Amino acid sequence: MDKYQRLKDYERRARLGGGEARLKRQHAAGKLTAHERIDLFFDPGTFQEIDKLVTHRCRDFGMADEVIPGDGVVCGRGRVEGRLTYAFAQDFTVFGGSLSETNAAKIVKIMDLAMEAGAPVIGLNDSGGARIQEGVLSLGGYADIFLRNTLASGVVPQISAIMGPCAGGAVYSPAITDFTVMVDKTSYMFITGPDVIKTVTLEDVSKEDLGGAMTHNAKSGVAHFVVPDDQECLALIRALLGYLPGNNLDDAPRGPDTDPVDRENAALNELVPKNPNQPYDMEDVIRAIVDGGDWLEVQEHYARNILIGFARLGGQSVGIVANQPAHLAGTLDIDASVKGARFVRFCDAFNIPLVTLEDVPGFLPGTQQEFGGIIRHGAKLLFAFAEATVPKVTVVTRKAYGGAYCVMASKHIRTDVNFAWPTAEIAVMGPEGAVSILYRRELEAADDPESLRAQKIEEFKDKLANPLVAAGRGFIDEVIQPSATRPKLIAALRSLEGKRDKNPAKKHGNIPL
Repeated sequence: MDKYQRLKDYERRARLGGGEARLKRQHAAGKLTAHERIDLFFDPGTFQEIDKLVTHRCRDFGMADEVIPGDGVVCGRGRVEGRLTYAFAQDFTVFGGSLSETNAAKIVKIMDLAMEAGAPVIGLNDSGGARIQEGVLSLGGYADIFLRNTLASGVVPQISAIMGPCAGGAVYSPAITDFTVMVDKTSYMFITGPDVIKTVTLEDVSKEDLGGAMTHNAKSGVAHFVVPDDQECLALIRALLGYLPGNNLDDAPRGPDTDPVDRENAALNELVPKNPNQPYDMEDVIRAIVDGGDWLEVQEHYARNILIGFARLGGQSVGIVANQPAHLAGTLDIDASVKGARFVRFCDAFNIPLVTLEDVPGFLPGTQQEFGGIIRHGAKLLFAFAEATVPKVTVVTRKAYGGAYCVMASKHIRTDVNFAWPTAEIAVMGPEGAVSILYRRELEAADDPESLRAQKIEEFKDKLANPLVAAGRGFIDEVIQPSATRPKLIAALRSLEGKRDKNPAKKHGNIPL
């Protein structure tokens, strides 16, 4: 066999992975192969594979007879919508996608190159875990990857796709990355599997219930997105990248400016119910004001009392944080605080302006919240907003009560522009609760306490529970018509394009973890 033919044979073997039979099993399980995923993810013809012919070095346990070029992971760079992106895809057909010393070195090289080039890193995970035959060499490989994940955090976007098993120590790489996408019914993540759990704790649980896509999207909050199949997973990551810069020194890419910046929406004027206890859907507000009504919600199924996601306003990529009155009245609890805080910090790290839509009656009361540390967790959201130096714009649509008012990007924690709708109620607490405290003795002595209560509630609303008091103090920059929210936001964001702000010199803050 001549040298050219030998090279072609090696490349063919690398593409074939674990062989035809294992490729068929991969398809039968409803999964694409590593090469198919890479081909589908990148712009056609742009992927350049790196270390295609690398093989493992293990000679024990019969491994010398099983040497496959590529060693179970496909690595390289390409273009996504024309923008440079690095990626690795674990190949489950080769030793179950298990991590070896050389396999890890390939991934580390990709991550180092991405850092040098200032480009995102995408990890397509489909692995049985550490390669047992290599012992500590495999474990060391994981630690090498974790270190790169940590150093790259806040420098280049990191996105993990769980497209098969991801168990044991392997889960910590996706946990450090910025966003995790899971494929429903074909992927799972857990530290210890069902068999170990049954042995140690006697709990009987399936893989799906323990670490399936919906478990981590709705219960644990470990994952950010759930998709039905591999194709949707790769399409979602491509869409997500469209909102993100390549690195922390770049601005987020601008989208087409096709939606008129002066477009108003009269329906917003009637959206907030007259009854302050009646819910409405904050997503209606978001879709009414963003470009084309399009937004990419993050963690849709987790802590639904707060909404986070990406959209565009006047073509500019923005991160949106919004209370959701349709769930738990929009209160802030432990999960919502942590969900919002991490998103705010991501946007700040990557120069993405923050738009906050506020309708929050306060923090969720109860012993479960207090014992769970709502003080510490709520402080995370406060810390994140206060620390952020990107352009920040807030709109109070209805309630802004107590400490929650301060936390949700108030003027007092360096928010640049604060708007309020005429329906806004900004106060220490709601009128009903305030009247019960302020006029307790009068109400007890009154002949008609209900009539007096109604009278005092109206007086309280006029004096305090409205946006005019805050506007009079300069805490609200402008009280606006709801219909004009979109043009007002775009004008504010454009005025802040040249914003320069920084935090005091320090190694890093000590966020209340």
